[in-house]
Amino acid sequence: MVIEAQAKVGGRLCTDRSLGIPFDEGASWIDGPDGNPITSLANSAGTNTFLTDDDNLSVFDIDGSEYTDDMLTVAEEAFDDAVESIDGGINESFMTAFLAEYPQYQNNRLWKYMLSVFLEFDVGGDISKLSSLDFYDDEAYNGEDVIVTNGYDTITDFLAEGIDVRLNVKVNEIDYSGETIQVTTNQDDFIADYVLVTVPLGVLKEEVISFTPALPSRLQSPIDKLEMGAINKFLCVWDTPFWDTDLQYIGYTPETKGKFNYFINVGKFTTANALMAFAFGDYSKSTEDMSDTEVIDEIMGHLKSIYGDNIPNPTSFLRTKWGLMSSLSVLILLRRMARGVLTLKLLKKRSMTRCFLVGNIRVRIIEERFMGLI
Repeated sequence: MVIEAQAKVGGRLCTDRSLGIPFDEGASWIDGPDGNPITSLANSAGTNTFLTDDDNLSVFDIDGSEYTDDMLTVAEEAFDDAVESIDGGINESFMTAFLAEYPQYQNNRLWKYMLSVFLEFDVGGDISKLSSLDFYDDEAYNGEDVIVTNGYDTITDFLAEGIDVRLNVKVNEIDYSGETIQVTTNQDDFIADYVLVTVPLGVLKEEVISFTPALPSRLQSPIDKLEMGAINKFLCVWDTPFWDTDLQYIGYTPETKGKFNYFINVGKFTTANALMAFAFGDYSKSTEDMSDTEVIDEIMGHLKSIYGDNIPNPTSFLRTKWGLMSSLSVLILLRRMARGVLTLKLLKKRSMTRCFLVGNIRVRIIEERFMGLI
């Protein structure tokens, strides 16, 4: 049995189709599809994908001038060398270590763009909170990234087939002190032999769920110390395009790191005249205090710097607020185990006796993950 707090399955794999095209609020890409088990799962689910060409990109400065290919190539090679050279300390953030080594790039707009789009986008957090030792500690599968074009919810809908899923059920307490586990919710109480807790880190940090006994310190301490990152997306739709529709990506180098500096041309893989803008790092969280009008004004300010003041505002607009939503998505898997006991015996060695925390925290393993929301 699966207990889900939301009105749909999938947690943060969430697809909004209200504008007639799938807008994946969370995961969008399959990162490294070759040999990736997510690829096989997506194929089984009937998911369609499109190869997004990272090199099909134009980057513009605040005065509307375009960076030449040579300028970008030289800068990206220097960036890669710089990142590889970072060797900070256990209590030192990536930003601190980077600026200590390369202070000349602190106010360089192109370098702030690269730090944001190449690093913060990949890891899902601000570089000021990113470890200077373990900022790139995962290996990845091979192959160029592909974006899901018909909605990532096709995968979760496929996985949910034949499973007893209880929607709109919020878990209040998990008592694993006895021979069986008692789960208290806003609707019914449940008893289970084993519980897999797959809630986001934000739910655990805010103690939305009460555990009896309390989580052991070896689990609670890292939960308290870890911080939540966020990448927010903004889908803007127009009646007609004003940008180069052959482009896959449009980059922009504002003064503020992470501020609407990356756009994907959604029209490359849908019939919509749409751009999806991104906000990264700390700026991503700050957008959640902004109204739709304020966000659109900022996005349009960047686009007008590139394409002129006469371009129109979007006719339709969707957005995410993942920082605010981090405590709202609660998913718990309850299952009386008739099979799979061997697997659970192996898990027991590194978790609580019969209550297992299995979330999205990345560790030093091969990445079998969805790209989009961290």
